[in-house]
Amino acid sequence: MITEIVTFKLQKGITREELFSNYEKTAPIWKENPDLIRKNYLYDDKKGIAGGVYFWKEKAHAEKWHSDEFRKKVKEIYGSEPEIQIFETSIVVDNLMDEITKY
Repeated sequence: MITEIVTFKLQKGITREELFSNYEKTAPIWKENPDLIRKNYLYDDKKGIAGGVYFWKEKAHAEKWHSDEFRKKVKEIYGSEPEIQIFETSIVVDNLMDEITKY
């Protein structure tokens, strides 16, 4: 499994409400993505940073869905290029499901 962290600086003037409204609009789109396992939306109001943590089946999926087109769209909407980090995930501890999963 792959964990991908995408963050971007918010341009001045974007409110929490506007950001969360955008999140709500995109959530159904990500829900329909066949390659995505899970997405967590992020926001740090003190640093003016937003983004998401994505869990993918394969690294190729992260690269496919976060191509140059995605980067361009983030810059248009939020005013900055996203920073993307991709990690191999070997073990997940899920206390809600009371399980430990190895990949």
